[in-house]
Amino acid sequence: MKKVALTSLIVTLLLAGCSEMGKSPDNIKKRDDEVSKNKNTLVDDRSEQGEQDKNNQSNNNDTAKKNDKTDNQTKNSEGVPVVVNPTAITVMVNKSNALPDGYRPNDLVRPKVKYVFGNQKLDKALMRAEAAASLEKMFNQASSQGIQLYAASGFRSYETQDYLFKQEIKNVGREKAELAVAKPGTSEHQTGLTMDISAPSVNYTLTQNFESKNEGKWLAEHAHEFGFILRYPKGKEDITKYQFEPWHFRYVGKEIATEIYKKGITLEEYFDGKQGI
Repeated sequence: MKKVALTSLIVTLLLAGCSEMGKSPDNIKKRDDEVSKNKNTLVDDRSEQGEQDKNNQSNNNDTAKKNDKTDNQTKNSEGVPVVVNPTAITVMVNKSNALPDGYRPNDLVRPKVKYVFGNQKLDKALMRAEAAASLEKMFNQASSQGIQLYAASGFRSYETQDYLFKQEIKNVGREKAELAVAKPGTSEHQTGLTMDISAPSVNYTLTQNFESKNEGKWLAEHAHEFGFILRYPKGKEDITKYQFEPWHFRYVGKEIATEIYKKGITLEEYFDGKQGI
């Protein structure tokens, strides 16, 4: 009887010890199984994260390559950066900013004004709709004040500009040609926002003498009221990179034109080297 009691006591003490430690043989096995499972899960998670990191790096590399490709595509054949906003009224096109290949505005119309070439249906009679409407108002206002203006050259395609540039090179050499005629793709005329203007007083030609004529003076003083600026003013050749052209007027909208006029600055100075807005 004592032997049985003693055995029972030993078993009770052993069970009590296991209970006190919070670990039964079954719980210990369960814990070990959980630890093993967690280790395997951790290894799998790390493996998955590693694969994800590789994929992210690969995606980053692909993006970088695409960006490099895009950078290459934003320059024309002569390495001149291409504007991203060719249809904007404020787009700035010059020797440092080219239009996309084959660009032609889709809203070209013929302003109802007088032309030096009469009623001939020519591309150079066209302008973008908004600019054309403002040109009509400007010509009408000038006429009401006794100033007779004639449109000489508006829109000019890439192909036409290419021809004119090559002809100018033949006539005066490349260095002088680049001061007077834009390279194809970098002419404001291709934007459809520009019009060269003449008058009877200069025999309907484009000449610097236009500056001293009543028509040239009137335009210089009032063009901004209709959203136009004298694009290549005298004394700004180092900025515009073109010779003085008192006949070349560019539409930018009344607000910007007025600010440029009042400050006596160029479009380049207004945007401080930006490609328009």
